[in-house]
Amino acid sequence: MKLILTQEVTGLGAAGDVVEVKDGYGRNYLVPRGVAIRWTRGAEKTVDSITAARTSRAVRDRDHAVQIKAKLEANPVALKVRAGESGRLFGAVTSADIASALTDASGEPVDKRTIVVGNPIKALGNHEVSVKLDDEVSATVALNVIPA
Repeated sequence: MKLILTQEVTGLGAAGDVVEVKDGYGRNYLVPRGVAIRWTRGAEKTVDSITAARTSRAVRDRDHAVQIKAKLEANPVALKVRAGESGRLFGAVTSADIASALTDASGEPVDKRTIVVGNPIKALGNHEVSVKLDDEVSATVALNVIPA
């Protein structure tokens, strides 16, 4: 089955890619979740719009990615969250929370899909988070989770 991806799928491709998958995987998993649409000649025009949107969100080039990396790694980022008396959080810190804190701290927009958190952050303290800015450029950010 030939599909056009509308979102990035790990191990399969990025948004706008035309991929060939098994019928069951496409019909039962990708299409119902809105991650992909069926490929047709008419849908080929949507590939151009998806690709244009992806490139506008992406970092301009490797030099720009290195500049953003330097800004992100320069200072630890403080993130205020609600926590109990023992230091445990009410829930976990999400990648969207981290992305907004990084955007505020660096002044550069950070997409939540580029953030890689090893283990869920459920306690106060210092944590390390990785941000994949480019295929070859990744920043490790010191994240200080403090009570609000």
